[in-house]
Amino acid sequence: QVQVVESGGGLVQPGESLRLSCVVSGIIFRNYPMNWYRKAPGKEREVLARINEGGDTRYAGSLKGRFTISRDNDRNTVYLYMNDLEVEDTAVYICNVETTENGGRGFWGQGTQVTVSS
Repeated sequence: QVQVVESGGGLVQPGESLRLSCVVSGIIFRNYPMNWYRKAPGKEREVLARINEGGDTRYAGSLKGRFTISRDNDRNTVYLYMNDLEVEDTAVYICNVETTENGGRGFWGQGTQVTVSS
């Protein structure tokens, strides 16, 4: 059984930073690309960052270089470092194992809430 568990969200002020973590179990983690998404109220879910098996990364252009994705294959964990947070970054942040398994849906966590407010 594959489990995807995010953590690290919380309430922060504009300009502050957070590190999100996503621990995956039940698969050979190092073999899969990983993605971070977010879902804000009233908005569509959007992909933020991707890291492949080899560590190559890709980001949504709207992030303006503020976020960094990384992975630790020894800990089965992918991270999202978020700097200079803005009110508009308020959302549920969701981790995804990119694969055609699970009926083509891949595997998803429940998300962790990030609230940016003064």
